[in-house]
Amino acid sequence: MTLKQKTIDGLLWSSIDNFTNQAVAFIVGIILARLLTPKEFGLIGIVTVFTAISATLINSGFSQALIRKQECSSKDYSTVFYFNIIVSILIYLILFFTAPLISEFFQEPQLTLIVQIVSIGLIIDSLSIIQFSVLNKRIDFKLQTKISLISSIVSGAVGIVLASSGYGVWSLVVRNLTSQIIHTLLLWVWNKWSPTLEFSIGSFKDLFSFGSKLLVNGIVDTIYNNIYYLIIGKYFSAKELGFYTRADMFKNLPSQNILGIVFRVSYPVLSTIQNDQSLLKSYYKKMVKSTMLFSFTLLFSMAAIAEPMILSLLGNQWQPSVGYLQLLCFVGMLHPLQSLNTNVLLVLGRSDLFLKTEIIKKILAVPTIIIGVIFGIKEMIIGMILISVIGYILYSRLSVRFIQYSIKEQILDIFPSLIVGFSTAIVVLVIDSFLSIGYMAKFIIEGSIAISLIIVLCEIFKLDAYLFVKNELISKISALRKE
Repeated sequence: MTLKQKTIDGLLWSSIDNFTNQAVAFIVGIILARLLTPKEFGLIGIVTVFTAISATLINSGFSQALIRKQECSSKDYSTVFYFNIIVSILIYLILFFTAPLISEFFQEPQLTLIVQIVSIGLIIDSLSIIQFSVLNKRIDFKLQTKISLISSIVSGAVGIVLASSGYGVWSLVVRNLTSQIIHTLLLWVWNKWSPTLEFSIGSFKDLFSFGSKLLVNGIVDTIYNNIYYLIIGKYFSAKELGFYTRADMFKNLPSQNILGIVFRVSYPVLSTIQNDQSLLKSYYKKMVKSTMLFSFTLLFSMAAIAEPMILSLLGNQWQPSVGYLQLLCFVGMLHPLQSLNTNVLLVLGRSDLFLKTEIIKKILAVPTIIIGVIFGIKEMIIGMILISVIGYILYSRLSVRFIQYSIKEQILDIFPSLIVGFSTAIVVLVIDSFLSIGYMAKFIIEGSIAISLIIVLCEIFKLDAYLFVKNELISKISALRKE
């Protein structure tokens, strides 16, 4: 299989994986939001901060280091495998004994036991890190799609049954653990990789020399991405955090899907051509155009239909989430582009510059956090939008340096997609002002108009990214029919 075929196949299966699993999570989330209270979602949001930071420490940047390394031995994989397990057990013990302090800090007595139980998932996940690295290195997302979908459906069903039976926040806890257990078991059954009884200090040092910088950045990045949960949970309330997490869930449906696809596929693909600058730039430009077409059109549209979407799907009790979602959509628009710029640095081995840039970006975000505490959550999100723009500028300047892809070129490449997304949102908002119908009907009508308008505008302006995706989909469908 050629690199182009691997890339297209990887994009296809990664897209299917992300969208199907996000769709399942989205549907399950909607059902659970009708069965549970905002506060119960807020409690899980608080715990997520600590488990996310812990997961970063456990990984320690080794996954990316393994994927980037041209030839990995069984010794490399086994060394990282045992390291992950040992660190996960140590971190679990730390969280177990500090859980009462976390509970006291947020003044939520329930948090002690929740933290202690949810943290078990860290040990379970540590058993699957190398399995995922092996599959990602092979650009094999088909098996991952199958496993993720099964675990999402089964764990979602378990969560719904428990929530319907009155188990409250514990339905969310058990749902998460069920997903992690199924994920790990199926990876071991179907991937067929197993560790050898060896631990190499040499392999550890070699991989950690690259991964250590990613570890530091990963910790900083995870704290930064979750600090808003901590601020809202501490200075406002778990209920208000629940409103924010549901808005974030909606935003992540397109944003994290695009981001996940971009990172999972672009990193291993670009790693294989890291020594050919012209080819690297060519592939990178195509990825930028395709990625930002989806990012701008989907998130502009979501911002426009936020109110009927949330109120029809979740109910009137979630009204405060509407304003948060509209602003968060603008936060997520440039994240995929930042991810692509990040991958260029990583595949070229410049994790040092990646770390420095991320630290600068995070320092600039400190005023945003202060604004949130003083003025409110919406003002904090506006600050996040500004930081997103600054982050893009910082990373795009480095792209100029390494692959001669100027900021002007990038803007010209993504501008048509920006116009299509913005125009679609304006039309939908104008139509919304004339509709005096129920929220569900309004959501269906406006959503359909947005999708139709995006396709029509892309056809009229013959956007390269749209035509590329369209032709590849037609080609794949034709091939499947022949089979």
